[in-house]
Amino acid sequence: MTERPFIAARLEDRINNSLNGVLRRLGWREKVVGYTGYGNREFVRVLARVVLTPTDEVVPLPVAETLDRRGWRNFFNAPVVRAEVTVRTGERVSTAVVSRNGYLDLRILEHGMEPGWQTVTIQTEGSDPCEVEVMVLDDEETFGVVSDIDDTVISTSLPRPLLAFWNTIVLQESARQPVAGMADMYRELLAEHPGAPVVYVSTGAWNTAGTLNRFLGHHSFPRGPLLLTDWGPTNTGWFRSGPKHKLECLFALAHDFPRISWVLVGDDGQHDPTLYNQFAARFPDRVRVIGIRELTPAEQVLAHGTPVTRLDEQQTSGQRGAAIEVRAPDGRGLLPLLRRGLSEPAGSRR
Repeated sequence: MTERPFIAARLEDRINNSLNGVLRRLGWREKVVGYTGYGNREFVRVLARVVLTPTDEVVPLPVAETLDRRGWRNFFNAPVVRAEVTVRTGERVSTAVVSRNGYLDLRILEHGMEPGWQTVTIQTEGSDPCEVEVMVLDDEETFGVVSDIDDTVISTSLPRPLLAFWNTIVLQESARQPVAGMADMYRELLAEHPGAPVVYVSTGAWNTAGTLNRFLGHHSFPRGPLLLTDWGPTNTGWFRSGPKHKLECLFALAHDFPRISWVLVGDDGQHDPTLYNQFAARFPDRVRVIGIRELTPAEQVLAHGTPVTRLDEQQTSGQRGAAIEVRAPDGRGLLPLLRRGLSEPAGSRR
């Protein structure tokens, strides 16, 4: 017997179903919002969401495009519940049903696409076609980078509620500040490994994917898939676990690309050192080196309420657990340390 969903999930489903009916009567129509996917010759993972959005008659297009660049509007849309979508990958056509919150996370086998950046098309019966980028890796690829976002590539000061609200809901991506040297560091690492991927993993909401992609492009970060999360209720509780989401993303990458040994980059403001070392302990041959961006004392106060990191996360540059771990305050300091760590055999101890 299937366990009954948590009360918050049932309440959210009821609200979404009612909202769908009201907005459709007001003239809103279905829209597919695509997220960058990934894969190799054997499979591709296609990510998207189906939402209801006002037509040009309801909100003129120039106004809608302007509002889209303000973070708050990304959190005010209505997911289309259980919509059926058609996905075209090369010559193959697949169908699927989105989740209760409108999300599509579909793995397609025998897609027939060659390695490189490819395009898939997603459409519902009531929407226009949406072209979505997919990063298809060569089966022989053995190097990759996983990067956190908040306080690793973007200075967000997330733990302080007022600044978190301002950065996420109000501020445009052009006004956010990148962490010094991180874009250059990623570009140089990937230039040394042509064809290697960078995957950005964050506990941020999928609603912010467009803003984050524009920020990364504006500051010349290498393009790559974003693996974000849904802030809403689940079948078991009110909110999703951020650390659990990150670990699940890492486990999925380890399963999807068994030949790749990753460089894991995060910061010491929250859980990255602990999570990365847990992953390295379970998959010691899948982690080449862990790079941790050290927050300033002021940033540590925002993160922990104290200028000193928690004792279980205090660590100087060097080895910890099953992987080599290095630390520096920015990308310029991390790059030579990461290169030194990469000179060691994968999974080695120092």
